Amino acid sequence: MMRFTENALMSDLIHDDYRLIQVISRFGVGLGFGNQTVTAACEASGVNVPTFLAVVNFVLSGDHASVEELAKQVSVSELMRYLQRSHSYFVDFRLPAIRRKLIEAINCSAHNQIAFLMLKFYDEYAAEVQRHMEYENTHIHVYVKQLLEGQVPAGAPNYQTLAQQHEDNHSSLTKSSNELKNIIIKYYPSDSDTLQLSDTLMDIYIMEEDLFSHCHLEDTVFAQAVRLLEKDVRARAHHETAGNKAASKDTMGTNEELSEREKEVIQLVVRGLSNKEIAERMFISTNTVMTHRRNIARKTQIHSPAGLTIYAIVNGLVNLDEVKL
Repeated sequence: MMRFTENALMSDLIHDDYRLIQVISRFGVGLGFGNQTVTAACEASGVNVPTFLAVVNFVLSGDHASVEELAKQVSVSELMRYLQRSHSYFVDFRLPAIRRKLIEAINCSAHNQIAFLMLKFYDEYAAEVQRHMEYENTHIHVYVKQLLEGQVPAGAPNYQTLAQQHEDNHSSLTKSSNELKNIIIKYYPSDSDTLQLSDTLMDIYIMEEDLFSHCHLEDTVFAQAVRLLEKDVRARAHHETAGNKAASKDTMGTNEELSEREKEVIQLVVRGLSNKEIAERMFISTNTVMTHRRNIARKTQIHSPAGLTIYAIVNGLVNLDEVKL
């Protein structure tokens, strides 16, 4: 059962669990949202509400039983954007901030080799986290982006094969983090600033918990959502191949149903977004957006934004108050 729904006050999320501060910021929702509901705050920042709620409730519960249901609710492009913002947070902000505090806490004089080795170990750990996240950005997410564009890369392994390596790396990150904590707790001499070092250790624990939650989300909800997308794209590719062989030359007046991606394009068009803005929102190329729009025009026989607006309202794709008139 969902702990928070779209009608909850955004501020109540933070009061309930401080960890959600980072979840909210990584979705690009700024603080200062007053008494706005989750829906109002997310829509004001252009965030997909079901995806936001799926992440929030999963972070709070970590419930394996809900993974398949949550995976069906999320926008893969929105969730991937959230994960990439998380990568930037860890690599560009959190790890460097802890390093600065560690330097202040330990005695980094020229004769203190233990402090030097501890800092070296921390840097190796930070580099391991960075390599892990770079792999996701350059391999996992590139593959998923191609799926979002409706492409099944020729000769490419499936998602399960690609994901296996970074799932193994998640365990490696946990081992390295535990070793770092043990060195500080058990073996560092007492000539350090105790309060400062204890505070730094607390930051490492908090970051470790945050990183575990991030990896857990990747291995479960994101992985399942991508598998569903991959299955859908491969099935459509197979269907289109078979259909192309049997199709007649005259395709005008077909009664083909709109795909979920085409419906999403219509929703964004009638809200006033340009092709470029739609491409950025859906994490696809502008050319792919134009292809979707041509297919929409062919299937609906509607070519103008005004006509699509009427179509979207009549077919329940948008509410009247969402439309840019």
